[in-house]
Amino acid sequence: MDKMVLRRMVFYGYHGVFPEENKLGQKFYVDLDLRLDLTKAAKSDDVADTVNYAEIHELVKGIVEGAPVKLIEALADKIATAVLGTYTIIHEAEVSVTKPNPPFDITFDGVTVSLRRCRDAGGNIVPAADAAEKDE
Repeated sequence: MDKMVLRRMVFYGYHGVFPEENKLGQKFYVDLDLRLDLTKAAKSDDVADTVNYAEIHELVKGIVEGAPVKLIEALADKIATAVLGTYTIIHEAEVSVTKPNPPFDITFDGVTVSLRRCRDAGGNIVPAADAAEKDE
């Protein structure tokens, strides 16, 4: 399966467990690894035969800069569900959300959550491993 990768998109959001995070906000980095068949687009050289990554960026931006959630796990799931729900050409999405400056008195490059989602045989969006197990 082919893939399209959107790496290190930067957004400002108000997600987090602590009230200060919801009030002050912070940067979030988002990576998308999208699995889809790009054969038709490669042959036609027509954007109509692929996924417009500028549109995906806007979709993700609306989520990250929108209503706050407490956990970056929930944020990653919202992104994966929206991407797969909007673009049926995409078979699987791996979403990584990094919070580079969590409000802790420690020094590190942040915390990242990655999750993979796909559609099962019934068209439901599920964790990627679960979809493979259902097909067996």
